[in-house]
Amino acid sequence: MAKKNKKITMEDLAGMVQRGFSGLEDKMAMKADTNRIENNLKILSENNTREHEDIKLRLDNVAYRFELVELQKRVEVLEKKAGMKK
Repeated sequence: MAKKNKKITMEDLAGMVQRGFSGLEDKMAMKADTNRIENNLKILSENNTREHEDIKLRLDNVAYRFELVELQKRVEVLEKKAGMKK
């Protein structure tokens, strides 16, 4: 069986080309959006890492409350033994 060739008009061809370019334009716009989102996530991640390191440094240099209470008790005991009661 021979396949019949359908005649394509210039308008049909122009429509096909336009749809092809329209699809390509949508894909390019989506790619640009994806790149922008990836860049924003990268910036947020870097900021988060920097802030996490800052918090960790601050906590490393802070005496914890329970340590202070324990040291205060020890000082009081030593003061009593040395007769330097407050």
